[in-house]
Amino acid sequence: MMAQEKNFLDNQDFDAANIKPSEQKPLPKREPIKHVLIGSPKTVTSTIHFLQMIGYANVGDWSPLQLTGNPDEVMSILIRQILVA
Repeated sequence: MMAQEKNFLDNQDFDAANIKPSEQKPLPKREPIKHVLIGSPKTVTSTIHFLQMIGYANVGDWSPLQLTGNPDEVMSILIRQILVA
């Protein structure tokens, strides 16, 4: 450890046992959220690209297009972990 780092650490009180419960912040909880796009292949694909363009999700984050059983209809799923307050 570099001397500057050692001096800094030696001068700090990092004893977690001394932290009062009121001073501890609860850890944020992460929960999954599932996005499902259903529509024509063109509409689903263009929506996926739009969501990438605005920075929400990369194209590769979505599942491959799956047939739904309805004519000219597919679906794609995105599962994200979000922080819940």
